[in-house]
Amino acid sequence: MTTLEVKLNLPDALAQEAQKAGLLTPDAIERLLREAVRRGAVDELFGAMDRLADANIPPMTMEEIQAEVDAVRAERRARAGRA
Repeated sequence: MTTLEVKLNLPDALAQEAQKAGLLTPDAIERLLREAVRRGAVDELFGAMDRLADANIPPMTMEEIQAEVDAVRAERRARAGRA
């Protein structure tokens, strides 16, 4: 666990509202940070999906997908054998 000390400069009204809502506690800030990280990952995923759709790449067949899966598994087995 990492301990950080954070200093915020907030408008008085916002600081009071956040305090009343219980948003300035360590647990609440952790929840807010986790949600922000999750949202960022989801946004990145949707961005990648949009770029993929824009690329007009034809969909893979089940055989092509299975060949890719098999290749990745073989590579992992080969790496594990070298370790």
